[in-house]
Amino acid sequence: MLPYFVREGLSNLRRAKFSAFASTSAITVALVLVGVFGIVGYEASVVSETLRERAGQMEVFIERDATERVQEALHARIETIPGVAHTEFVSQEEAAEIFRREFGEGAAAFDDPTFLPASIKIEMEPSHAHPDSMSQTASIIEQWRGADDVVLNRDLLVRVAQNRRLVNAVGIALGGIVVIAAIFLVANTIRLTIYARRLLIRTMKLVGATDSFVRRPFLVEGIVQGFLGGLVAGGLVWGLYRGFLYQIDRAPVSLRVELLLVGSLVGGGVLLGWAGSYFAARRFIQKIELH
Repeated sequence: MLPYFVREGLSNLRRAKFSAFASTSAITVALVLVGVFGIVGYEASVVSETLRERAGQMEVFIERDATERVQEALHARIETIPGVAHTEFVSQEEAAEIFRREFGEGAAAFDDPTFLPASIKIEMEPSHAHPDSMSQTASIIEQWRGADDVVLNRDLLVRVAQNRRLVNAVGIALGGIVVIAAIFLVANTIRLTIYARRLLIRTMKLVGATDSFVRRPFLVEGIVQGFLGGLVAGGLVWGLYRGFLYQIDRAPVSLRVELLLVGSLVGGGVLLGWAGSYFAARRFIQKIELH
């Protein structure tokens, strides 16, 4: 029976080319909206993650009279802290060089820039880059031998965390609205397609065909339309994303991300086509009267 349903579904596409084009176009438009919104959400998460990585840094200034052995012991102890991704020891000479490089001619006002203390720069893993956990870590380090002061940007950490939650909440809400709107758009378009064939459906039911038997060719038709719509939408969104990255002079994302993007849109198109056909055909076929 499966070959029959596939053959009938493809025949329906050929017989009603305009309806098939309208349904496929609706799926394409819906998926382009979903894909563009997905890209915006992805880019927002990338920016948020970058800001969190930058905020997830602190610097431990070492006491001026600390011996080299104390400095090494402090550095080694800091590296054992859970959540520490990377550390960098900055000597007094290196700190002076950084000072001269950043302040330029203004550094000449200081006769001896080596007044700057040695320090240890700490970069936390994203999973530990939170205001409370980093403040607690800083308080612990300050009590260790050789540590003079620990500097971190807690205000920036708090703002990044708040903005990240806001972006996630808005993204989920708007994404849900776009997906629901896409489902209604596709379902209404397919419902019009099925309505145009109401006489054929009525004839099939008169000769004894069950509702599920009548519905299956429409499901095949919806799946094919969804696949084609997803393929076109995937190509369009992929091209728009490539163009966007080119305009901002950024390297393209990995092939894995691109395949995931296109594959998700194609899979979403198949799902939309099937779901739209299933619910539209189910409701409408049941309402067709035989007299």
